[in-house]
Amino acid sequence: MQIAKYSIGIDLGTTNTLLAFAEMRVDQPRVDVLSIPQVVAPGQIESLESLPSFVYLPSDSDISGGMLAMPGRTAKEPVVGSYARQISAEQPDRVVAAAKSWLCHHQVDRHAAILPWNASKEVAKISPVEASRLILQHVVAAWSAAFPAAPLAEQYVTLTVPASFDMAARELTREAAISAGLPEDFVLLEEPQAAVYHWLNRKGDLWRRELTEGDLLLVVDVGGGTTDLTLVRVTQESGELVLRRLAVGNHLLVGGDNMDLTLAHFAATKFAEKGTKLNAWQAVSLWHACRKAKESLLSASDKKTESISVLGRGSKLIGGTVTVDIGRDEVHRLLADGFFAPSSLDDRPARDAASGFQELGLPFEVDSAITRHIAAFLSDNHEPNQSSALATHVLLNGGVFKSALLREKLADVLASWHTANERPKLLGGVDDLDRAVACGAAFYGWSKHHGGIRIRGGTARSYYLGVETAGLAIPGIPRPLQALCVVPFAMEEGTELDVPGREVGLVVGRQVRFRFFASANRKNDKVGTTLRDWDETELQETAPMELTFSAEETPQEGYVPVRFHSRVSELGVFELWCNSTKDDQRWKLEFNVREDS
Repeated sequence: MQIAKYSIGIDLGTTNTLLAFAEMRVDQPRVDVLSIPQVVAPGQIESLESLPSFVYLPSDSDISGGMLAMPGRTAKEPVVGSYARQISAEQPDRVVAAAKSWLCHHQVDRHAAILPWNASKEVAKISPVEASRLILQHVVAAWSAAFPAAPLAEQYVTLTVPASFDMAARELTREAAISAGLPEDFVLLEEPQAAVYHWLNRKGDLWRRELTEGDLLLVVDVGGGTTDLTLVRVTQESGELVLRRLAVGNHLLVGGDNMDLTLAHFAATKFAEKGTKLNAWQAVSLWHACRKAKESLLSASDKKTESISVLGRGSKLIGGTVTVDIGRDEVHRLLADGFFAPSSLDDRPARDAASGFQELGLPFEVDSAITRHIAAFLSDNHEPNQSSALATHVLLNGGVFKSALLREKLADVLASWHTANERPKLLGGVDDLDRAVACGAAFYGWSKHHGGIRIRGGTARSYYLGVETAGLAIPGIPRPLQALCVVPFAMEEGTELDVPGREVGLVVGRQVRFRFFASANRKNDKVGTTLRDWDETELQETAPMELTFSAEETPQEGYVPVRFHSRVSELGVFELWCNSTKDDQRWKLEFNVREDS
């Protein structure tokens, strides 16, 4: 089998998308980042290191002007990248943002044309899957233009996803990626692990001097839309240090977007004080405008204030704008104290109903204090044989931590949890926070081929199939549901298991709904374990599947007795086989659940 020429890592971020690459057939990889051509202004195209993950749906005037088209594409096609991000404050109802966060929103049809959310009827909306496809397609085209002799479909490609993405979100990402031109055997890798791989590549063999047996590494990845938490234990096997992923956190929809919304809410009160009440269109426009103000006032510059302007509805004139000023100290107070609030290890995130800016449609976390989410994560994943739940080392990732203020605020809170005020050691630098995930993914591909360091651990969750119990029908009341464990925690890739237990009836010949659940903290359940009672903190339901299975002959009772067989392939695809106990018929349910290296 021919070895791919390049290992490619793609970071499909909520805010920015990057592609990094390294030659596969060398002993020491050099990881570079691809410059991606994109529209930065009407009639102007530039190559930038990152592609903002924004999609602008052009108006009729844009199409007739033809100034937003990329070479080789028509003026009708959506515009991806820098210009889409810039125009978002002026035309929020034509810009799709945070498509990645929508991929894991179970309460909407992610194949439906729903974005931009709450856009006017004249806008031809697109689905979250389509928006993700367009972003990845733009990246694939950039690679093809730069390396025409090395088609991306023939390379070893690793695409990163949040560690907390469930089966459905991973499968939707996979669907978008393949339709955009990625090879069918591409690999999904968790973003926090990609950040660790980047740090390993930067350190080389010297990483063993910073991490020793027994150390516990906490990865805190705060991106534009999500916060990802991962724990990695340093252990020793056969005299060699190895890294083993112990746990990943639940999906936390809190990140840079929430900070922008916080500033937007604060700015809205300032507009109200000046007698200006913003409508829904202006509120979304304000959200986009606050992103730039946040980045400016959290940077190392000496700028004390930032002006935020919103167009008067229906006006394109400068005189039609309304403006307020936000101060640096106000931003620091709102964001540092709100998102990295002082807390104790016993604190837990609030679960009460949220308010404000819910018109964006995304189910943001009620409690924005990332520190309380970290406290709960560490406490919930305390190993029984370990004296402390605390991490000895911390690796920060995500654009949020480019702010020294926010890095120091988090470090202070973590230090307060330690006896004798022993601060956990921070690993890595801050000069490459935007590139770490893509570069780490590219290094992962090279390392896997060359037998380098690997992070082990198997699946980071247990997975369960919902099985309806037998019994008398009661009008208006569904039969109780049991949860059957079909993938135990830490099931390794390339392994398969028979699911023990009684036969289950598989409905055939008509469309039925299959319900699946996942748990990040039920680590001791074995395959075949049946749960008859649980709460939402233990098991979280993923998006159900509606399928029709046909049989050679549909039984009179409408179902076939089956037993289950689980398999996790080398590529991280979970296959649940339903094997008939009466003949050789079998049916397959397939999800992508890759959660490790």
